[in-house]
Amino acid sequence: MPCIARTSRLALAASAASLALLTTACGGSGSDASGPGDGKPVTLTFWSATAGAKETADAFNKTHTDIKVKFSMVPAGPEGVTKLSNAVKGGNAPDVATMDYSALPEYASEGNLEDLTPSSGDLVKKEFPEAVQSLVNLGGSTWAVPFDVTPIQLFYRKDLFKKHGVDVPTTWAEYRTAAEKIHAGDPDVTITNFGGGDPALLSGLAWQAGARWYGTSGDAWKVNIDDPASRKVAAYWDDLLADGLASKTPLWGEGENKERATGKVATIIGAAWSAGNFPVSYPDAKGKWGIAPLPTWDGKASTGMYGGTSYIVPKGSEHTEAAAEFIKWVTTDPAAMTARLSSLKAPSSALPANEGMRAAAAKEFDNSYFGDQDVYALAGQAADTIVPGWTWGPVQQQVTSVPDA
Repeated sequence: MPCIARTSRLALAASAASLALLTTACGGSGSDASGPGDGKPVTLTFWSATAGAKETADAFNKTHTDIKVKFSMVPAGPEGVTKLSNAVKGGNAPDVATMDYSALPEYASEGNLEDLTPSSGDLVKKEFPEAVQSLVNLGGSTWAVPFDVTPIQLFYRKDLFKKHGVDVPTTWAEYRTAAEKIHAGDPDVTITNFGGGDPALLSGLAWQAGARWYGTSGDAWKVNIDDPASRKVAAYWDDLLADGLASKTPLWGEGENKERATGKVATIIGAAWSAGNFPVSYPDAKGKWGIAPLPTWDGKASTGMYGGTSYIVPKGSEHTEAAAEFIKWVTTDPAAMTARLSSLKAPSSALPANEGMRAAAAKEFDNSYFGDQDVYALAGQAADTIVPGWTWGPVQQQVTSVPDA
């Protein structure tokens, strides 16, 4: 697959990137002015592109007197990361921000983060799953606190599977067989749309297959994107596309919405957060979609992650202890999740990484769209099967932004 080829060339060129950057240049300043001693509350600045972040900050302010949070909405994706990097360089970065897991190593290796090991290291170890810990613990230090966990799941059209006499696949071999049978019965229907080579989804599928794109050896990064597991995933999807069993329509945009809304694709490969999009994007298909575990290569339950968000303290904050207190609340207190979800105009199925937060999230989701399947329970079960040990590397943002060769 072109996506694999282009990413491997760039990433392998960065294999000499030093892990020592994460343990020296990125070390926290150790300063903290979170307790001024004048009786006035500490004011934290908080930047995020996530929906409900403002309402979460407002809820915190109503229940805390010693710390106040001033929220600002920022752009999502690379634009937001660039804005934050410029703010750090200019000495006017916020005290708290949200960041995708995949961007963390690169951001930390550039010296843009405070080391949260003293304030949040134990919290991450005690309150979050092992599979997520490796995404925020790098070079022996904790650089962020997880917010959500994003296991990949299979969403499938129950009516199409029944019409064509197809069982829900549990392996990727069965998934291809299902694709062949459905397409033979109706040439206008493909098993899914997989055009555009979404790097985030592709990496999650490679993760499930046992790939380890990044790792460490001593004080150096090891990069291995062009490995057998990744090649297996790429070849599998290349074959489905070449045989017309998967649609070449890009994963996101008007084309995919039309195909999915009109029953032209039989499955969607998404994450826990994807479930909340269905009632909004495909309202007429209520009751037709079901949720199942992601097919696997060997029949044993496993999955990777697709996206995900963490909380960081950018370099230069003078209120690291207060920032850590706010981050602990927003990532582990159910009241934070209730505030976030109650503000949203559309349903959210984001699965909190902290298990104690999940009950509050589940209460707000209407399961009737999926025929009363328990969306959060299924996502939680999927999260338990995330293959542990995956680590993002210091060049992932460059990898995903390189044009196709």
